[in-house]
Amino acid sequence: GLVHVKNPHLDLMEEDVLYHLALGTKTHNLPAMFGDIKFVCVGGSPDRMRAFAQLMQKELGLAGDGQELADICAGTDRYAMYRTGPVLSISHGMGIPSISIMLHELIKLLHHARCRDVTIIRMGTSGGLGVEAGSVVITEVAVDSSFRPQFEQVVLDDVVVRSTELDKDLAEELLACSKQIADFPTLMGHTMCTYDFYEGQGRLDGALCSFSSEKKLQYLRRAYEAGVRNIEMESTAFAALCGLCGLRGES
Repeated sequence: GLVHVKNPHLDLMEEDVLYHLALGTKTHNLPAMFGDIKFVCVGGSPDRMRAFAQLMQKELGLAGDGQELADICAGTDRYAMYRTGPVLSISHGMGIPSISIMLHELIKLLHHARCRDVTIIRMGTSGGLGVEAGSVVITEVAVDSSFRPQFEQVVLDDVVVRSTELDKDLAEELLACSKQIADFPTLMGHTMCTYDFYEGQGRLDGALCSFSSEKKLQYLRRAYEAGVRNIEMESTAFAALCGLCGLRGES
């Protein structure tokens, strides 16, 4: 189906400016630019997403050597976006606030472009928990720091709780694809999303540390027992936003 927004105010606006992507409904023909996009792949680093776009260009047999790929968001230094055929590659920075801003504007872009049946996949580095280094963890469920499958968003002065359910069929498809690639171990597991890289993920080497190494190990053991196999900083916001707006998502 169509990518949809859940904001009645958008219909009353003469122009929708996607500030952090340097795009807009009056300045750009979004249906012509993006109407046939079927896959969106997002990751933290601009350079990594450019390299991924170059790989897609090669894998899809498109003309060019990838060096000429233009950053569609060159008008801003917040995010980078590259297009290769039906695949859009976009950086999202680090953490929930950064990916959230990008996703709001990406979802509006796909809505204005009248895109249909879009699959979105987040690819990113994460800290493994009880898994072999270099493993790929396909997210079965995105959970918060208390191992709950939910994303808490403060809206005005209310705490709104949103589901973090991802597309189970897509996760199974990705796992099936991984069987054809023997380069690295792949597994499904819960992905824990934190608001911080240091104390929030139990690290002992930040500027602050308010717990002992024993407390850290107890917490990580509880996380593992709850099904957590990797830890990062975007998955709950990603799952909540994509799920609400009709994007088939996985990370």
